[in-house]
Amino acid sequence: MAFTELGLKRHYTTYKNNIVKEFYTPVLKETILYQRSVGFFSSTALIGLTKGLHGLVKNNGKIQFIVSPYLDKDDVEAINKGYEKRDVIEKALLRELKEPVDYFEEERLNLLAHLIENGTLEIKVAFTPPDKITGMYHEKVGILTDANGNKIVFTGSMNETINAFYNNFESIVVFKTWEESKNYAEDMQEDFESLWNNKTKDIEVIEFPNVLKEQIKVHKKKVLHEDIDIEEYETEQEDSLDIGIPYMPKGFELRKYQIDAIEQWKNNGYRGIFDMATGTGKTYTGLGAIVKLFEDKKRLAIIIVCPYQHLVEQWVEDIELFNMTPTIGYSSSRQKNWKKRLEDDVLDFSIRVIDSFCFVTTNATYSSKFVSDIMANLGQDTLLLVDEAHNFGSPRLQKKLYPTIQYRLALSATLERHGDKEGTKCLTDYFGEKCIEYDLQRAIKEGKLTPYYYYPICIYFDDDELAEYKDISYKASKEIYRDKHGKITITEKGKTLLMQRARKVAGARGKLTELRKLIKDYKTDSHMLIYCGATKVQNFDQDSSENDEEGERQIVLVSQMLGHEFGMKVTHFTSNESAEEREIIKRRFSTVDPYQAIVAIKCLDEGVNIPSIKTAFILASTTNPKEYIQRRGRVLRLAKDKPYAVIYDFVTLSRPLDEVDPYSPDYNCERVLAKRELVRIKEFGEIALNSRDSDELINDIECTYKISNHELEDDEDGSELG
Repeated sequence: MAFTELGLKRHYTTYKNNIVKEFYTPVLKETILYQRSVGFFSSTALIGLTKGLHGLVKNNGKIQFIVSPYLDKDDVEAINKGYEKRDVIEKALLRELKEPVDYFEEERLNLLAHLIENGTLEIKVAFTPPDKITGMYHEKVGILTDANGNKIVFTGSMNETINAFYNNFESIVVFKTWEESKNYAEDMQEDFESLWNNKTKDIEVIEFPNVLKEQIKVHKKKVLHEDIDIEEYETEQEDSLDIGIPYMPKGFELRKYQIDAIEQWKNNGYRGIFDMATGTGKTYTGLGAIVKLFEDKKRLAIIIVCPYQHLVEQWVEDIELFNMTPTIGYSSSRQKNWKKRLEDDVLDFSIRVIDSFCFVTTNATYSSKFVSDIMANLGQDTLLLVDEAHNFGSPRLQKKLYPTIQYRLALSATLERHGDKEGTKCLTDYFGEKCIEYDLQRAIKEGKLTPYYYYPICIYFDDDELAEYKDISYKASKEIYRDKHGKITITEKGKTLLMQRARKVAGARGKLTELRKLIKDYKTDSHMLIYCGATKVQNFDQDSSENDEEGERQIVLVSQMLGHEFGMKVTHFTSNESAEEREIIKRRFSTVDPYQAIVAIKCLDEGVNIPSIKTAFILASTTNPKEYIQRRGRVLRLAKDKPYAVIYDFVTLSRPLDEVDPYSPDYNCERVLAKRELVRIKEFGEIALNSRDSDELINDIECTYKISNHELEDDEDGSELG
């Protein structure tokens, strides 16, 4: 069938037409050449461009896409300063490439990967040169050609995104070469060809970066399911939904343990805690609970709170998958009018103009006066869902656990607050009972996480370090008080001293020596993570003139060792890297040419997902179980070609065990350090594939320092100083 037989309209609008079903799918089924300039590049736009392409593929057609990078002010400044513009543009494109959120997006990326590999799809990048950088190329034109040479040109406001197709008011105008618009259509074709061949004045066009092609090819599967009518399936789903109403995605099913958790939450009056290990579907279980609650009550204000901005953005992707259109609230939100949106949503909800809305925000913004005032207008028919809920046990955030909120759900793999029983009790009093407890061992056993080998590496203080450790411990012990009820209080000075002592443990000089020995066997490997402490280390391997009195930061010394001594490709992952830089690092780790190692401090702990990490060297760990359990969780995510993970845990002891003197006046101080480290060794070693390898060390420490299991279980308040 030719284009001339399709009965096309001249104008399509989203409010009265299904543009995918009425235009894209039938036209692309007859197309042999599809040329499209799409405007700003994003993963959703790229995925959206596959609408209807299965028909074109069956015709052995060709596709030419021109995309434009979204350059922020830092990118523009970098280009104007003379940085290589291709590198800047590559980074800008990479940060817009997100992981697929469901089966259909996976299949669409699979299709794109096949098309790129077999040469069917070519992509180029258009941008204005540096001296005209303020006027970004953002044209939206499509040109389609059939086997008879007929051409269709369409132009208008619409990008190929789900929001554009179904949520926004968008339109396209259609021109045809067999009608009176023939000359206009041919002019548009000529303009596209000029642009494609980089002959358009004031616009530069380059090839699509190889690193992005490789990133897309990561999603290529062996089989291209051309027999699955994805367009029809997705369109049926989207047509059947009221936008903004919580809805379970078609083709998506919760697992039995997730369904059971939601049912228990319902039985508890829609209050409770989902205690679920990393990688077990905690977010989806929470969203499934939202859907269930709305189905039961038919009316729901949804407030979702996360610790950090990057976690908010991860939630947004999943929230949209469940048919909600969230208001995204934090200081640098891409929704610049989020405050006005939230006020309107609350007003519309209160006067019953709408039955549901969703607001997702950070802990900091949720605590602000603006949001606190908004929350005062909510209560009944409101759900407060808190991710990483252990944070809300702090005195500041406890005040934001409003008693008027009717429905409550806490998500956390580590709800118990180390050394803060009162904070933990506040959380359980407010949110209620655990509705599920899905621990790490079960997650590994059931294939949700990767099994691992665990190797504790013993490091011993030198004489100077041991003397400093004992001196700080003695001073800190003078800052601890116990009242008549047995409650322990540590002064602010005591807390500062304990932090100094912890940094001594984290920065023990022997750790660099042992890391150097181990890394020799890994210098050609990749997908490694080295966890450092926020501490300085005296590095006596360097010339003394290069060391200041306090020493160099551990993370710098480790990076120098890996990069300079062993010639490895490494990068930092710290609070100094921007959100965009971190996203690029994460994506580079999944390419065929990854960094060999990420050297990180604390900011990688909570919520950052880099599944491809295979080997971890943990130089620094706190005594807080929440933190070291999260660090282990970063390494155990499932990934392709990753049958197991390996963890090297650098354990700090005062001296070799055969040199310990139980009659020494310092014995108790050294014993406390050993006990702190022993808790983590037992936690990590217990479920490792090679658990027997750590059993001998555990037994030696227990015998040397006469530490019982009962004693370890009782020491939960973090008060014993030695």
